[in-house]
Amino acid sequence: MARSIEELERNHPCFGGCKFNAGRIHLPVSPGCNIACRFCDRSVNDVEQRPGVTSKIISPEEASTFINRAVELVPSIKVAGIAGPGDTLFTDYAFETFREIDKTHPELLKCMSTNGLMLYERADELIESGVDTLTVTVNAVDPEIEAQLNDYIIYHGEKIEGVEGARILIENQLKGIKKVAAAGVTLKINTVLVPGINDHHIETIARTVKEAGALIYNIIPLIPQHKLADVPRPTCEQIEAAREAAERHIKVFRHCAHCRADAVGVPGISEYSQLVYQNRLNVKNTFSHG
Repeated sequence: MARSIEELERNHPCFGGCKFNAGRIHLPVSPGCNIACRFCDRSVNDVEQRPGVTSKIISPEEASTFINRAVELVPSIKVAGIAGPGDTLFTDYAFETFREIDKTHPELLKCMSTNGLMLYERADELIESGVDTLTVTVNAVDPEIEAQLNDYIIYHGEKIEGVEGARILIENQLKGIKKVAAAGVTLKINTVLVPGINDHHIETIARTVKEAGALIYNIIPLIPQHKLADVPRPTCEQIEAAREAAERHIKVFRHCAHCRADAVGVPGISEYSQLVYQNRLNVKNTFSHG
């Protein structure tokens, strides 16, 4: 059953911001990825506060134990989300986790994030899993622009570089968005704003994903790192200009807290991941993501 935007604004921090004190737990069950983003630095560590970072990878079978700990600490948790640290559709772990959640915590909203490469092919599985909200990272709808952000994709075991890989990614994203939106899944789009590459392209992305069925749009400022370490971080003026351009076509979310893949609590208010995910690691690895 599709969730109304009013319900999501009350209960989902990625739709209503922090003002309702809605909590979430991110379950880091998806380690692998199928895209080599040029701004990607997936990491396993304790200190960085950004997407793509977790202190450990957990198994689907462990999810309920960590949710139980989280709900004891933060009774306002309404959402169980899976946002990495790799891509959620690259393995079966996210779907296995949602099946566990259905057994033990059916009251929680189920939320997933993906780069969308496998979204169209796995749309039926996603719909059947009962996911309430889906976030797809769409950084361009022009393959020439996308190819400046991703070095390659891994698609059905084949490494596909450049514009051809970008074309496949965008096609699968848009077809997948249309399919899951038509089934009643509420869709949010994330776009990483990269000055000099896609900053002039935001309105086109926003219009395109809205036409495909997305409900809300979130612009994430580039964190300069990895192969785009020399690209400057977007200024406040650039971010606001991009949001205004997007708002001509779609509702824009303005309260993103750049959450870790193992975040627990209310964004911007409380963070309990260290207490929930005990035995944290200090080992750093690099993952690719979308």
